[in-house]
Amino acid sequence: MPVAKSARKTKNGLGFNVEEYLSNAGASRRVIKYKKGQALFSQDDPCNEVWYIQSGNAKLTIVNPQGKEAVLAILGPGDFLGEGCIIGNPVRMATATALAPVSATIIDRKEMMRVLHEHPEFAEKFIHYMLERNIKIEADLVDQLFNSSEKRLARALLILARYGKKGEPETLVAKISQETLAELVGTTRSRVNFFMNKFRKLGFIHYNGGLQVHSSLLNVVLHD
Repeated sequence: MPVAKSARKTKNGLGFNVEEYLSNAGASRRVIKYKKGQALFSQDDPCNEVWYIQSGNAKLTIVNPQGKEAVLAILGPGDFLGEGCIIGNPVRMATATALAPVSATIIDRKEMMRVLHEHPEFAEKFIHYMLERNIKIEADLVDQLFNSSEKRLARALLILARYGKKGEPETLVAKISQETLAELVGTTRSRVNFFMNKFRKLGFIHYNGGLQVHSSLLNVVLHD
């Protein structure tokens, strides 16, 4: 009779705990805390480790040869980054900067490859994450091509609040500037300020020791 996945055992007889592995230091992995504004890694740095964010938020940015910077994404707890090293990228394609204090587990490339090959539970989590991110990237492209800046901002706020993840949407602990939101959405700071005030007056968001995003903001995204 086949052994259920939950009953699989490792060589030492204990089940492999993915969350425990990602939350603690160990062989070829370490946990580092970053202060607000500190770079986790920078564009063109050697690419030989994978980051897993335990807590906090970081922005991923890229600078073109002319010096213009663009915000690619805002990352939070449960996100992987720097995984390009797995496929042999020699240098970082972007810079990751802490928007608030960040705690992250850093896994050496060889260790990441080992655990992906030896532990199906870990591989399943990582593949699921990458598929979800691919779907999000496609949705982001559609968003930029077809939606108004108001809808793009509403969607960005819902994503930052982890809407659709397990549990209720959470307070955005990180203080994300309107300039950063404008770069992420692809509009001006004045437009972001206008829409944020509008969302607040409509009760879609409120400020109470942080930015609280309500699921009712989804109405902006769905409304034609």
